[in-house]
Amino acid sequence: MMDALLKGEQAVLGAVLLDPAQLEAMAWLTPADFYRPAHQSLFAAMRTLSTDGRPALDANGTVPLSWVTDTVTEARRHVRGLNAPYAHTLIAACPRPQNAPVYGRMVLEGSIHRKVTEHAVRLEQIARIDADQHQVESVLHHADVLAGALGDLSRRWGTEPRPVPPPESGPSALATPVGPEQTEDERFLLALLVGQPAAMGEVYGWLRPDDFAGAGHGELYRCLGALHHRGEPIDEVTALWEVQRRGLLVDGTLSREHLDGVFGGPGAGSAEWLGDRVIRSSVVRAAAGAATTIKALAEDEALAPGRLIGQALHALGPLDEVRARWRTAIGHPSSAPERADPTARSEPAARVHAALSRSAPRQSTPKSTPPAAPLAQPGTATTSLSRTSPSRRLRSTP
Repeated sequence: MMDALLKGEQAVLGAVLLDPAQLEAMAWLTPADFYRPAHQSLFAAMRTLSTDGRPALDANGTVPLSWVTDTVTEARRHVRGLNAPYAHTLIAACPRPQNAPVYGRMVLEGSIHRKVTEHAVRLEQIARIDADQHQVESVLHHADVLAGALGDLSRRWGTEPRPVPPPESGPSALATPVGPEQTEDERFLLALLVGQPAAMGEVYGWLRPDDFAGAGHGELYRCLGALHHRGEPIDEVTALWEVQRRGLLVDGTLSREHLDGVFGGPGAGSAEWLGDRVIRSSVVRAAAGAATTIKALAEDEALAPGRLIGQALHALGPLDEVRARWRTAIGHPSSAPERADPTARSEPAARVHAALSRSAPRQSTPKSTPPAAPLAQPGTATTSLSRTSPSRRLRSTP
């Protein structure tokens, strides 16, 4: 974790230790947004104690020292290694308690990058596991979970979750390795389409050249699709003529040996069944490619959360397109992805509240400079902390 984010987490906790009222200004921040487990436990302890009505301020509005000690005691119930000196380290790390919402925005921004990375890595792993099994349900489920998380994070950040194309210099997905079984399925399908021209009508409506991963298979399918579209006969001669007309032999996309391997195939079987296997593989590859792209985006610390979420949603677009065609292939063309619409509008008040986390608090010019707030140690001299509001000074409990 970069040093600036660590300092941001420490500053948030220190601000609340100095001024517990800052918790009300950061209702949008959760313990899970903190990177360090100790910080998660401390922030959760602060919320728990605040809900229980602590700290109890006196008539002068001062904060008792027990607020610090009780927070550490409550947090130590869930994580080891915490002690009172670390609480004073947090207090010293906060330049100005009134800037707590801005520090909280830093914590939330880091949390968004981490959560997007976690979901993308999980989707990438599932896609690679299922690459040779032709199982797409699990992959699509995790893609829906990722899309739903992007929508939730966008609303927490205070922006609309809209797909945004990345700049031309943005990250591109690496090609997913293609197994020999997938290549064989494509070769058998192409041989079948050449040997049984009528079979082209079974797959033409939903299978696209981009669904083929084998070298040159997509372009050969494009040639067969062009013949079918023009109503011309499909056989080895017409297919070879279309390949030559498109210059695919000249530029090396296809070779005569490659074509002989396809044309010499069995030419028997079910085009619909083979096409289903090809498009299932395409779904898995699209999911893996989207996950790889999103992971690269989330690892870019310079990318603002709003842009990160928008570009991540855009990266899921190709997966949604091939998913729709796969559902057409299995006979469910009208079924929509089973996930919440990430572009659904959130409540305006919630969006405005989240957006405030990204804005600096309004600074009012004080009439006089407040004195440093002392942290009274029972039986010892007071120690200077950091500047805070006169109404939120820590005092020792009698």
